Amino acid sequence: MRREGHDVAPTGATSGSARLRAPRTFTSGESTLARSFKALSDPTRLRMLSLIAAHENGEANVTDLTGPLGLGQPTVSHHLKILVDAGLIERDKRGVWSFYMLVPGALGTLGENLTTAEGAWSDCDDVAPEVPAAR
Repeated sequence: MRREGHDVAPTGATSGSARLRAPRTFTSGESTLARSFKALSDPTRLRMLSLIAAHENGEANVTDLTGPLGLGQPTVSHHLKILVDAGLIERDKRGVWSFYMLVPGALGTLGENLTTAEGAWSDCDDVAPEVPAAR
């Protein structure tokens, strides 16, 4: 059970007293990884990445995206900012126009982080135990 940032054992789980443990702190690498996956968790932002990658020269501006997405300029700009902050796309300002393109290798790096971070969460009690292989 979670209360105010602490893990609390259910009543009766320990000899009559609640077990509190300090909240887990994350490294900057874990925070960056989480921010990137959070940005990708929105279907609109996933579609934006696809539209940008498929657009001429692999770059697009806000007006290129508003029509296909059916969203207004402020909403598209908001989603683009989240993707830029997550390190998934970059912005190139040309006069009054901003063009967005995928950061080369950013999506591949996310996948690599998942496969190489096998032990990253081993000290976390919230992780489900490993399931033995079927015989």
